[in-house]
Amino acid sequence: MASQELIGVVVSDKMQKSVVVAIERKVRHALYGKTQRLTSKFMAHDEENVAKVGDTVAIVEGRPLSRRKRWVVTRVVGKGSV
Repeated sequence: MASQELIGVVVSDKMQKSVVVAIERKVRHALYGKTQRLTSKFMAHDEENVAKVGDTVAIVEGRPLSRRKRWVVTRVVGKGSV
């Protein structure tokens, strides 16, 4: 079973070996049809502490590492402009 890879932006890197990644998706409203932006935030494990705030990263689902952390950073797709 291949795990799903999501692309998102790092919004917090204040923890050791962990980052918070915001995933943004567009959804049409069921009744009115207007397109909405929905944001989900995931805590992800970053073993080498390579991801910084503003970076675009790829994350995949993994085993539970803590109460809220079930995702792992696989690679940094793009560097942020800071």
